[in-house]
Amino acid sequence: MSSTRTLSSKAGGSPATSGKLFSADFRLGAVAYAVTLTKLLHGLLAALPCLVTLMVLKGTHEEARYLLHPRLMAMLFGAITVLVFQSFGIYSEEIFSKRLLVRKTFFALSATFGLVLVAQNLTLNAFPIPGQYLVAWFAATVLLFLLARAAILGVNDHFMARGKYLQRAVIYGCNENGLRVAEHIEQNEDIRAGVVGFIDDEPSHAALLDNQALNLIGDTDRLEGMVRDERVEQVIVALPASEEERIKEVVDRFKRMPVDVLLAPDLGSFHHAQPRISQVAELPMANLSQRPLQGWSPLLKRAEDIVLSTLCLLLLAPVMIAVAIAIKLESPGPVLFRQKRYGYNEHLIEVFKFRSMYHHLRDANAAQQTTRDDARITKVGRFIRKTSLDELPQLFNVFLGSMSMVGPRPHASATKAANVLFEDAVAEYAARHRVKPGITGLAQVNGYRGETDTLHKIHRRVEYDLEYIERWSVWLDLYILVRTIPAIVSARAAY
Repeated sequence: MSSTRTLSSKAGGSPATSGKLFSADFRLGAVAYAVTLTKLLHGLLAALPCLVTLMVLKGTHEEARYLLHPRLMAMLFGAITVLVFQSFGIYSEEIFSKRLLVRKTFFALSATFGLVLVAQNLTLNAFPIPGQYLVAWFAATVLLFLLARAAILGVNDHFMARGKYLQRAVIYGCNENGLRVAEHIEQNEDIRAGVVGFIDDEPSHAALLDNQALNLIGDTDRLEGMVRDERVEQVIVALPASEEERIKEVVDRFKRMPVDVLLAPDLGSFHHAQPRISQVAELPMANLSQRPLQGWSPLLKRAEDIVLSTLCLLLLAPVMIAVAIAIKLESPGPVLFRQKRYGYNEHLIEVFKFRSMYHHLRDANAAQQTTRDDARITKVGRFIRKTSLDELPQLFNVFLGSMSMVGPRPHASATKAANVLFEDAVAEYAARHRVKPGITGLAQVNGYRGETDTLHKIHRRVEYDLEYIERWSVWLDLYILVRTIPAIVSARAAY
């Protein structure tokens, strides 16, 4: 860029800025202003039901005359609510997501009301608010917050559909990674920034954008003009790491301007990971992979396994006894089939199942997957495999600690898909073993259960397994367990 252009931009100013109601400073601080306005709104939303409740109490209960002025108490409650929400991290990045945040809102408001009750008990002359008033107050507050959240998301959707964003962003780099970044932003879009297009100095790269909603809107000089005209507040650099010099040039050029410059990771490198930034000796580093189930999570999951496996063993004992008798009556051999499978950290574990094959035709290593009308399977075996009753003895595995109720399904060492060993078919296959295997899992409730006769099926299984590991929570486990029975009923691939 010539010095003439730079001087003209500085001296004459941008035609786009003349006559504007809001300055560039306002647009660049729009996100911070939005958070502040959200806090004010939350304070008002918390204060309103509080004020109404206290006014009704004042009018209906003689003893309520000892209450402080309702307006003052409502203001105090609003301020406490905002402080609690702040401590719960609601005003962090999550506030800009497109989720209703039902769970976080509920728990944050529960904590707020808990503080109110504690404060009330510590105040000697406090008028005890009747339980029905507290319940109505709490319910009204939760409902009001959720309705306000839904309204905010609706208003933002309306404006974003018309190309109006708190921040307008461009992706610098019309390449494979740039397309991945654009796709990721579209799938995980928040209510802050909207991508308006790609920037690239090579016009021929526009060919990559066939059937894409975004266009190549110009080169680096064009982008600088847009920044000067205050039409872009965020530049997302999506160049590959191999173009280090070019990345440095772009960053050096735009870091002197009033625009955010973000360096996007190579999403192809992360694949299934959820990258975070960690600090080691105060040096920020990209956390490409981290141990799952950290902190209290292993203890919570183990407690969940013990409680649920115990309950299931007690409730399903009659069913398990009936299955054992049926197996014994139909064909000679042991009731249980024991098989070595890969468990946590690729350690071999012995997995229990009800025997579903004729004992002399058993396949200890699962070298040959079962198929429809498989001659090795008994009549009872066909039924218990179809209904997954053959998996019930794995409850003992869960109780003893080698398996979990929910997790990636354990596979035998010789299992294949399309005559290819699972670990050879999928490069990330071993990453499944970072947690204990489970009786059921995210892949199973999404239809990937039974025979894996194609590479596509094992790829999809592994994708769901890795997604489960990254997203684990007690709530996700319960969701999968609830969905397991309908998944078994509707299954077509378990032979």
